[in-house]
Amino acid sequence: MMTVNEVSKLAGVSIRTLQYYDKIGLLHPTGYTDAGYRLYDDADLERLQHILLFRELEFPLKDIKIIVNSPDFDRSKALEQQIELLRLKKEHIENLMNFALGIKLLGVKHMDFKAFDRSKLDEYCRQAKELYGNTPEYKEMEEKQKNRTEEDEKILADRFMLFFKEAGEMKNMNPASDDAQNLVRRIQDYITQNLYTCTNKILRGLGKMYSGGGDFTTNIDAYGGKGTAIFVADAIEKYCDNAEKN
Repeated sequence: MMTVNEVSKLAGVSIRTLQYYDKIGLLHPTGYTDAGYRLYDDADLERLQHILLFRELEFPLKDIKIIVNSPDFDRSKALEQQIELLRLKKEHIENLMNFALGIKLLGVKHMDFKAFDRSKLDEYCRQAKELYGNTPEYKEMEEKQKNRTEEDEKILADRFMLFFKEAGEMKNMNPASDDAQNLVRRIQDYITQNLYTCTNKILRGLGKMYSGGGDFTTNIDAYGGKGTAIFVADAIEKYCDNAEKN
């Protein structure tokens, strides 16, 4: 048996929160000490784990209460569902991170995204940095950029966009061709050298973003001609697929 203070320290939740969970019927302690302090057993701790996982998944407390109090509540099945939900949440966050990194990569300070107000883009990047500032990619990017001037950043962005101009000249080729695959490799190397380590997983996410419509697709096609963004995305898919096979 563990006291409320011990559970609080173990689970990283406040004593007040545990008291509130008891009050609303979400997590009752198994017993009490002679002095009236709550005591929790292993079953209580397992229930608390489920509660905290559902909270991480942003379930309202009233819904969590219904779930865990249901006579049909299957702890093993619930854990499987939570794992799947967490996987989907992780995938969603990775997509958002790729989107944020893509904005930075394509030069938010230097390119004319006509569909957006400049100040809104800067604010979006600020918010994205707050959300993902602890990721290894952002830390690596900040380290590489810390001694660069604004002119340096502009040159890097302009040089990066030349890849899409080159892609436009080969967009009628097979994206699996040697030339197309070599271009993808050079794009990946350029990102790794100048911004952050561009893994195949990140590269695949960037490819989907390039061809996903909106301003990324519009600006890439402006450099290489209509269809360039889709061509690059297809070439990236082939590249990553081949890497997984090898």
